[in-house]
Amino acid sequence: MQKQLLIIFVKNIVLGKVKTRLAKTIGNTGAFNVYKTLYNITQTETIKLDVTRHIYFSDVIINSSWPNDDKFIQNGSGIGERMLNAFKDGFSKGFDQVVLIGSDLPDISEHIINSGFNALKHSKVVLGPAQDGGYYLVGMKTLSPTIFLNKPWSQPSLLKETLAELNNYSLLKELNDIDTIDDLRNSSLNNQFTF
Repeated sequence: MQKQLLIIFVKNIVLGKVKTRLAKTIGNTGAFNVYKTLYNITQTETIKLDVTRHIYFSDVIINSSWPNDDKFIQNGSGIGERMLNAFKDGFSKGFDQVVLIGSDLPDISEHIINSGFNALKHSKVVLGPAQDGGYYLVGMKTLSPTIFLNKPWSQPSLLKETLAELNNYSLLKELNDIDTIDDLRNSSLNNQFTF
């Protein structure tokens, strides 16, 4: 039986500190409400999974969220370093399949995350492509630090540059992560918010 770990990166839901690119268009309150919805979707879908979960908060641990799971503070100077440190921690604890997702995906589901774990049965690395050229999910069965080093984070070439370094990987279906007003307009949340 594989020891599976799902790492979930979340931001603390603080007015003016979440979805800052989106806030430039719809304001801090609108961005706050969008992120709160995305956060709740992430929690609802991930607790359905029969895997160990480690929740990594941006600033402060919130014990009422994911009440039965281990919680940590993200550690590192940038997103790549923070993800690498979370993976290192997971593998050091004896997990042999580790998958990480963020919390800005309106269409994330138990099924998609399970697909990520299943892909690791035949691939060393799995990535879930995002419509903006990045990725929403990364998983591996042995630590591959180069995935997280010297990458163009938040740029449309991120996925392409990451794949160029890999030779044994699987891709999941493409999803839309919400960073900008266009992402929101093109998402399944479009009708829930006025902007």
